[in-house]
Amino acid sequence: MNKQFVIHKKENVYSGFFRLEKYWLTHTLYAGGWSEEICRELFVRGRCVAVLLYDPHTDKVVLIEQFRVGAILDPDKAWLIEIVAGAIEEGETAVDVAHREALEEAGCEIQELMVINEFYTTPGGMAERITLFCGKVDSTKIREGIHGLAEEQEDILVRTVDFAEAYRMVESNEIDSAIPILAIQWLALNKHKLHAKWLS
Repeated sequence: MNKQFVIHKKENVYSGFFRLEKYWLTHTLYAGGWSEEICRELFVRGRCVAVLLYDPHTDKVVLIEQFRVGAILDPDKAWLIEIVAGAIEEGETAVDVAHREALEEAGCEIQELMVINEFYTTPGGMAERITLFCGKVDSTKIREGIHGLAEEQEDILVRTVDFAEAYRMVESNEIDSAIPILAIQWLALNKHKLHAKWLS
């Protein structure tokens, strides 16, 4: 199959903290030929970074908790337990953002970085693509408490927990945001590789 698509019309519907675009397009079909023209809205978020901060010496991870507007339809879940994350601004690399967000959101410095994966978060209607890292940190130097930038209205609670506790929180659905779930499950499968690399 020769995979192709044609955009026939594009409209900018909204531009604010995020951007909403509307597309009219056709694409080739697996059975041959072309689809009918379809209309789809696209939520434009761009490229982002998330970092699971992990101390291999103490087997602890850094978790953050903050209010998330995306969860307000389930009011009891509006404050989500997550990992450090942020958007890549013009002129920045994913590595730059990982280091910047670790300082801004958790007050800690990353010693080493390992890429876990890159992926689209919700490709059915969102253009966001994440670079997910694991970052080596010294958990003894992390100041738990409230972090974040006032000018960005951030109100972020930071804590360090044993990896076993973080994994329990995933299993019990206390952590119910996709990116930290992926990161913690990845660490469960790959901790031996990290230890071999970071503790040698």
